[in-house]
Amino acid sequence: MRRMDSSLRIECGPCVLRPWRKGDEESLVRNANNRAIWLNLRDRFPHPYTPADAAWWVSHAGGEEAPTNLAIEVAGEAVGSIGLIPGTDIERRSAEVGYWLGQDFWGQGIAASALKGFCHWAFERYDLLRLFALPFADNVASCRVLEKSGFQREGLMRRNAVKDGVVHDQALYARLRTGI
Repeated sequence: MRRMDSSLRIECGPCVLRPWRKGDEESLVRNANNRAIWLNLRDRFPHPYTPADAAWWVSHAGGEEAPTNLAIEVAGEAVGSIGLIPGTDIERRSAEVGYWLGQDFWGQGIAASALKGFCHWAFERYDLLRLFALPFADNVASCRVLEKSGFQREGLMRRNAVKDGVVHDQALYARLRTGI
């Protein structure tokens, strides 16, 4: 498998988006192994987050030929992740966006800056018309990050998800490609 271009670097003000690379494992475990983060993500995100999980993720994401998952770097350290899941079939020009950021970096505008930069890059790199996100409706901080990044709330999917035994509503947010 051909590895992604390691020169990819997206400057986003307080952070940089770049490919995951060997050496990120320690900071990944330190920032990802947090129940508060896990509670707002899909179940495929492990908890506890172990060194083996980090090794797998860095190998997987860092080995993508067409990058869809990038590290969020602050002060030279990978402190979060942002990525997309491309749609298929009739939804092939849409993609779901997901992100997380280490708790020590919350409330500093980093996630919104990363998401703005990522969306701009994704619309340039891929033939997408729409990016969407499905945060838990009670995750006010994530909903605000989306709004600050140009996403609009399109709806509420009531009782749509179960996380850690709790039933959640999910908000539907989308950002459309402009100029088409």
